[in-house]
Amino acid sequence: MSRITRSSVRSLGPRVAALVLLAVAALAPQPSGAQQAPAAAVRQSGSAINIPFEQYRLANGLNVILSVDRATPTVAVNVWYHVGSKNELPGRTGFAHLFEHVMFTGSGNVPYGLHDKLTEGVGGANNGTTSNDRTEYWNVVPSNYLESALWLESDRMGYLLDRLDLAKLNAQRDIVKNERRQRVDNQPYGRWQEIMAAATYPATHPYSWPVIGSMTDLSAASEQDVKDFFRLYYAPNNATLAIVGDFDPAQAKAWVAKYFSGVPRGKAIVRPSVKPMTLAAEKRLVYEDRVQIPRLYMSWPTVGFKHPDDLVLDVLSSILAGERTARLTKALVYDRQSAAQIGSFQATNEDVGDFYVILVPRPGHSLTELELATDSVIDRLKHEGPTAEEVQRAKAGIELGFVSGLESNLGKSSQLANGFVIHGDAAYYKTLYRRSLAVTAADVKRVANTYLKNGRIVLSIVPQGKRDEASKADQSVKVTDAGVNR
Repeated sequence: MSRITRSSVRSLGPRVAALVLLAVAALAPQPSGAQQAPAAAVRQSGSAINIPFEQYRLANGLNVILSVDRATPTVAVNVWYHVGSKNELPGRTGFAHLFEHVMFTGSGNVPYGLHDKLTEGVGGANNGTTSNDRTEYWNVVPSNYLESALWLESDRMGYLLDRLDLAKLNAQRDIVKNERRQRVDNQPYGRWQEIMAAATYPATHPYSWPVIGSMTDLSAASEQDVKDFFRLYYAPNNATLAIVGDFDPAQAKAWVAKYFSGVPRGKAIVRPSVKPMTLAAEKRLVYEDRVQIPRLYMSWPTVGFKHPDDLVLDVLSSILAGERTARLTKALVYDRQSAAQIGSFQATNEDVGDFYVILVPRPGHSLTELELATDSVIDRLKHEGPTAEEVQRAKAGIELGFVSGLESNLGKSSQLANGFVIHGDAAYYKTLYRRSLAVTAADVKRVANTYLKNGRIVLSIVPQGKRDEASKADQSVKVTDAGVNR
């Protein structure tokens, strides 16, 4: 979530924002050059990917990453706090996303509006995003505004609460509620993610509630509750500052020391213990929405970012849906012409993941028909495995996305911060890239059989009053709004 939500790809950190979108297929084929590149050449090119950086830590625990790139006279200042909706508690959800908004309303020495004036007003940009696992605040400015960007970030880290009162909190609370109405409650198909998460995870599980929080919890949050949350999680010992671009390292270090050293260390943080998730059996759900066309959502619990199978699941999703020759796309969109759109993706968080397939039928075709056809295609892939060409094409597309994400200072800063926050290694991008290129057809066949099993969620979203349009409607349990907002 963000003030203006931007999509995230793996090169920019966890792809939780993809869950907010309809993950339908991008039907354009990959460039032929990428498809035909020999595997040896691709692996050799991987050795050339390098982001020079240095890393150190202040006495208050702030982790600092510096990476000089003088290609353009700009610099990215990116602060990652290792806190997201996962760190909230049942009945106290939405705090991390609420602070994403509050952080732009002024702090002890920065009146409201000055942050935008010193970033957007000088030709730069700023924004923030919140996921289940982390909150990111970034600024891209001309190089001569690096000091002011560091001052802005340090002031809201150390002195945000000096200007936060109940009136300001209530104003941002109302803005977040309106965002929820716009993006979830009044958005066609907008409840699908919440429904599937509630069906997959127990109510006390830290991934069972949405990042944006519930209306009830947002209304109930007291000023003290919110301030206590900030004091614990938005401290320097829970933050990583990445500076990437055209700057002088010695001067940057001096400014970092000047503006951040005085921010006091926070209390030690106890993070939730999250175990791998499995479903013993299939759960079939139907939700009546104010829509005209039904949609089918299928999900299987998988693994988080730290598990090597996450990368293999990315390849599997590309083989199933995307370009014209992807298995589900070819079979259902082109050959049978029973589906209008198909999407497949591995949605990964720090501790858990979910593999999704989303289908939109053509007129005259049912969700039951699409489900049966999808199962047939997946079963064949599980039995035969993919071809070497399918794997090569999928990896070429993933490689293109990865490298493209490193073209900007912001992309590199997010990659370095993500590596340290999630994996404890700012250079983790090298491991990520190497493992992605090493995925084999045998790996894809193995993970398909490991994760795409009977324990899954099958959700039909149908027009109001048309429950019979659900896939296998007689076996599906109706879901109400009350059942989602537990």
